[in-house]
Parts: sequence; C-alpha cells; structure tokens
Amino acid sequence: MKILRSLFVIGLAAGSFWAQSAQYKIAFNVLQDQKADDYDVFTMDVDGSAIRNVTNHKDVAWTYYSLPGKLLFVSDRGACRRCYFLHESDIDGGNVRKVTNLQLEDSWMGSRNNGRELVVAGRIDTRTRYQLFLVDRETGTYRQLTNEPEAAFRDPSFSPDGKRIVYVYKKKRTDRAEIEEMYAMNSDGAGRRKLTIYPANDPLGKEPSYKVGPPQWNAKYNFITYQSNQAGKQSIYAVTPDGTKQWKLTDTKLDEGWHSWSPDGEWLAFDSRDESTGRYEVMLMNYKTRELKKLTGASDFKYHQAPVFVQTTANRP
Repeated sequence: MKILRSLFVIGLAAGSFWAQSAQYKIAFNVLQDQKADDYDVFTMDVDGSAIRNVTNHKDVAWTYYSLPGKLLFVSDRGACRRCYFLHESDIDGGNVRKVTNLQLEDSWMGSRNNGRELVVAGRIDTRTRYQLFLVDRETGTYRQLTNEPEAAFRDPSFSPDGKRIVYVYKKKRTDRAEIEEMYAMNSDGAGRRKLTIYPANDPLGKEPSYKVGPPQWNAKYNFITYQSNQAGKQSIYAVTPDGTKQWKLTDTKLDEGWHSWSPDGEWLAFDSRDESTGRYEVMLMNYKTRELKKLTGASDFKYHQAPVFVQTTANRP
C-alpha cells in the first residue's frame, strides 16, 4: 500500500511538471560548422519537440544562463575570434542586445535581485583573466570582485538568497597539474570556504581533465551539483552548501556533463556523451524516480550541449 501511495505521489509530481511544461523551454548549444567555428543556441520544448535555432548567426554563441523571458549568451559577434561579450535576447532570438562592454571568459554565470545583478567571470586585460565581476544588467556597469592575477575564478553562481557565491577556483591558472576545486564566499568576496575535495587516489587526478564543472544550485533540496571526471568517467556529483557531504548523483553508462535544474528542483537536464560515437545529446532526468528521457538525437548535428531551463514568460511563477 505504501509503495502504491509513493508511486501515486511521484506520478502527481511528474504530472504537475508536464502540465506546466508550456511555461518552460530548454536552451542548448549546437556546433553548426566546426571549420567555420560556428555555434548557435537552440531551444526546444521540455519533451524534446519544437527544436529551433534562435541565434542563427555566424559566430560562437553559447548560452549558460537564462532569466524569465530572456536568454543570456556569450558571443564573439562583432569582436575578434573567441573574444566573448555578454548578450541577451528574447526566447525566440529577437531583440538582441549587448549587455556590457566587459569582456567575458567562457564561463557560466548567475544572478540576483530579479536578474538585475549578474556575477560573471571576465577580464580587464590578457594578464589578468578569469576574475569575478558584478554586472548591472540594465546599465552594463561592472565592479571587479576578485583580484588575483595568477589565479582563475570561473563559473560563478549566486546562492538562492543572493548572499553567497559558489565558483570554481585555481590558485595558478597556468599550472596544468593543479586540481581546481569548488569554493563559496560571501557576495562581497569575504568568508571563502572550500567545498569539494577531489579524490587523492583517483587515476584521473594526474590527467588534465575536467575535475569540477559549473556549480548548479538546487534550491528546493539545498545542494549544489557539478560535473567531474572520476572513477573512469564523467558524472554529476553533489555537495552540501557547507561542504560537509559529497556524493555521486548520476550513474548512467554514458558521460554526464553540463546541466541545469528545473525551477521546481525536480528535473535535471544534462548533456550526455557517447564515447563510441562522440555525440552529445540532451537528457532529462526525474530527480526522485531517476526516470530518464533523451530529448535530442534526430538531427545530424553531433554536439547538443549545456542545456539551460528557460521560463517562457517575463513574469516569475
């Protein structure tokens, strides 16, 4: 009886999400032409239908974040090759505008104050790269938050209350042997704390592979997820906000990488790599039941990466 009740509750949760699915889309990045270094941002419904190219521009365009009714993406349009600046557009690709003149790194980002303030990884010059900045999304003005010229800060994200920032840190960015770890600090840069510890005996620790991927906060269940190459494959791991507990979250046969949580915290979209074919596909997993569905795969494109949930309306739910 308890089992039937549990299944009924799970079914209600899943049904509730799909009933509201029209409120959301999933954006992801697609390599259009490798020789031309042409990437575009695509969107689709949460069931994998209605796939559409929304940037459709001869440049490198990667989305790593969204706001209600808006896509944010880094792009080298109008700049030198792989010189990234932050742009935003409507979900359908309309009303593109450059957000700030601060040059960005290839990095995920976060926001607070209803999307007014962004935390990003950027640079002032080639000698001081991968520093954290706070950007006013409306005016484009920015303030440097960290200042360690030899270090690298990337993939920052605000805590749900906006008081903390989690990020990936490396003390010396040119040292390929140094293992990056995830840290947290107050939004003013004080109170730094290390959250992750890469297994010292893992054979992949000696290889230059992805040890800590972009932190993604699950506000409902109060943990932070990240991708990491451990135990022979890339998987998604989780850590508590105080760093006292780490665990493996996903366990499929394929590599699991860049990912995003649905607004209700119940669904995880991630890109999955098949080593035998080299293809990246977008997958959707139910957090409670581990139900898994492949959303892409019908196209000839080989790379479908970095899915991001997008709320389709400008008003928050």
